[in-house]
Amino acid sequence: MSRLLLGIDIGGTKLALAIGDREGRILARRRRATAPTGDPERDVEAILADARQLLAEVGGAARDVGRVGLSAPGPLDHAGGRILGPPNLPGWHDVPLVRLVGEALGIPAHLENDADAAALAEWRFGAGRGRRDLVYLTMSTGVGGGLILDGTLHRGARGRAGEVGHMPVEWEGAPCACGLRGCLEAYVGGRAWTARIREMAPESSRAVRLAGGRAKLLPEHVVAAAGVGDPFACAEMQRFVDYLARGIVTLAFVLAPQIVVLGTIPTAAGESLCLAPLRRAVASRLWPAIAYDLEIVPAALGEDGPYLAGLSAASQGLSG
Repeated sequence: MSRLLLGIDIGGTKLALAIGDREGRILARRRRATAPTGDPERDVEAILADARQLLAEVGGAARDVGRVGLSAPGPLDHAGGRILGPPNLPGWHDVPLVRLVGEALGIPAHLENDADAAALAEWRFGAGRGRRDLVYLTMSTGVGGGLILDGTLHRGARGRAGEVGHMPVEWEGAPCACGLRGCLEAYVGGRAWTARIREMAPESSRAVRLAGGRAKLLPEHVVAAAGVGDPFACAEMQRFVDYLARGIVTLAFVLAPQIVVLGTIPTAAGESLCLAPLRRAVASRLWPAIAYDLEIVPAALGEDGPYLAGLSAASQGLSG
């Protein structure tokens, strides 16, 4: 069996590639910002160019790469290796990504939902090590979820499980990029939250001053301003926590996981601003027997997360 893997994590705003092994050791890596053009053929060719450059960087070791792991946002056809039209990858409708990448690089490829791949990475190498039942949530551009149930990645029918970003938290609520209304993603997803704060933030808010204007305002400015008590930022953090708690409570009652691992915004916001009030809000809405066994923790992999997600997708392709 080949010793090395190539992982490619594709997002709406970033691309991360790594060459490493099944134990999570990274030999080489690349990362860059992305802006999908709406032309998937052009976008895929740019990704392949990065992959070829990374393979060239490791020289002769590239001959030991036996599998490419593709971590990409859903919805997707896992069995068919196709991207079916993610809201954050405009124009990517029914793209045969596994075939395109495998043929171009001459290496078998395997596709996983990006949140599933991140869940696998945290389960194998990060905050979820040693657990049998885990839910992973990320709130970057959108909101994704990955489920490890009884020690196995759970994909559901046609690989569609884990789309927690589109659980309704308000029946007739804010419009979501997926076309529905009131989705969790429309309240705690990075892109949706950015649009809201740029519209709602008062010019007097410290968050606006930190950003250098409302047009440049990002969630990280809200987090920083909340840390020094800015009223608008504190109210926005409370709103974020409230809606995230609604999603986690639903997941806890349905799945009873041992641990919920949170990536991106909650991890950056930290204990006092997000995690501690989130735990209290969730516990107040759960039966004590379920709340007692539930941990809510930040993701542990940090900047290595996207690279290890891609490598975990490749490893999953080898293990079946």
